[in-house]
Amino acid sequence: MISPPGELAMFLAMGAGAIGLLFGPIGQAVARRLGGRPDADEVQAEVEQVNERVTTEVEDLRVRLAEVEERLDFAERLLARGGEPDQISKGA
Repeated sequence: MISPPGELAMFLAMGAGAIGLLFGPIGQAVARRLGGRPDADEVQAEVEQVNERVTTEVEDLRVRLAEVEERLDFAERLLARGGEPDQISKGA
């Protein structure tokens, strides 16, 4: 069994931990989440993050599309040239 001073120490330690959680960053995040309305600065920061991500992805897609267009042009030139495709001779 735990002695009365041990119980008091355990109670104080648990209380200090609970207070630290409630008033620390975790408690503040929970309070904001339960509050319903996010802070305007947080919303603006999130919108900017999403905008940057979309811009980056669009630029990547433009680069990929340009590469695909170049490959398509090359394939069209090969097909327009016609004739027999180059083949390796049997003796090689």
